[in-house]
Amino acid sequence: MILYTPLSEADIFGIDQEAYANRQFLTINGRTVHAERNKDGSFRVLQLISTNPQDYLNETYAPGAIISHH
Repeated sequence: MILYTPLSEADIFGIDQEAYANRQFLTINGRTVHAERNKDGSFRVLQLISTNPQDYLNETYAPGAIISHH
């Protein structure tokens, strides 16, 4: 199901905002990833956002990959 709405995901599904406080979108080498900040300052990839199918074959941007970002 696709839900088109201006409301945030938290407003619709009642998600705790604090759980998402460490998540952000990053641009790494020209690719956009949704990542979660670890305690050591690195990021863990949650999702790759790309229209290029070749990007999904690169393990650097695979979900669970650790990225150090300055």
